[in-house]
Amino acid sequence: MQNRIEATLQILKEKKEKAFITYMTAGLPDMEGCKALIRAQEEAGTDLLELGIPFSDPVADGPVIQSASYKSIQQGTSLNKVFRLMKEIRQEGVQVPIIFMMYYNTVFHHGVEKFVEDCAECGVDGLIIPDLPLEEQNEIRKALAQEGENAPLLIQLVSPVSAGRIPKILDGARGFVYCVSGMGVTGQSGNFHREIISYLSDVKAQSKIPVMMGFGIRNAHDVAPMKDIIDGAIVGSHFINLMEENHYAPEAAKAYCQRFKSELNAL
Repeated sequence: MQNRIEATLQILKEKKEKAFITYMTAGLPDMEGCKALIRAQEEAGTDLLELGIPFSDPVADGPVIQSASYKSIQQGTSLNKVFRLMKEIRQEGVQVPIIFMMYYNTVFHHGVEKFVEDCAECGVDGLIIPDLPLEEQNEIRKALAQEGENAPLLIQLVSPVSAGRIPKILDGARGFVYCVSGMGVTGQSGNFHREIISYLSDVKAQSKIPVMMGFGIRNAHDVAPMKDIIDGAIVGSHFINLMEENHYAPEAAKAYCQRFKSELNAL
C-alpha cells in the first residue's frame, strides 16, 4: 500500500499543483472540536495536515504554538488521547494524510517501538521531529523499518545553515523535505532568510522528493517569489491565530484553506 503522503503528492505532481499543508495543535479547542477542524480542512482541499503533539518545551516553536501547546496540555491532551482521536477519524472515513509534528522526548517516553506500532495502527502517515538530528535517528529508523509499509514516513528538515549537509540529509528521504524558511522559531511572519531563493534552489536541485517551505507564512502571496522553486507551502502559527480569533469554527478553517489553496495554485 502506497503511503498517503506519497500518493497525494504524486497526484498533485500529475495535476501540476502545489501542496497546501496546515499545522494545528492536537486537542484544541477540545477533542471533538479538533476532529471537526480536521474534517473541515479535508473538505476544503487541504492536501496534508500536520497535527502538533503538545509538549511542555517546544524548542522549535514561537509564542503562538507554545501557547497553543500549553492550553492543550492544560486540557489534558496526551499522546494516547491523540492516538484515540486518530483511530476515530480514520474509522469515520477521514483520508487526508496526517503527520505528527512532535518532540523526541514524547516518542522516547512512550517507547520508540511502541510509538511506531501505535502510529501504524491508527493511521499516522508521517513524523516530523525537529529536535532529532540525522545522526540520532538510528533507533527510530530501525523501528520504522520493522513496521514495514504501514510505518509513517520520517520527514527530514533542512534549514539555511544545512548547506553541505543537504545530500546526507536527503539520502533515502521520503515524502517531502521540509525547508525551514528562516533561522529561529515558528511564527516569524514573512521574516524569511535573506538568501531564501538561493537556499531553496540549492535544496530543490539536490532533492528527488517534493520541497515544502514552512515557518512564517500567512497567505499564498508570501511564497510568490519562490513559486517556481517550491512544491508547496506550510502554514502553522497564522492558522492557529486564525482559529483562536474565530473560536475554532470549522467554517473559518474551511474558508481560509479553500482560499489559500486556490491562490497558491493561481500564482
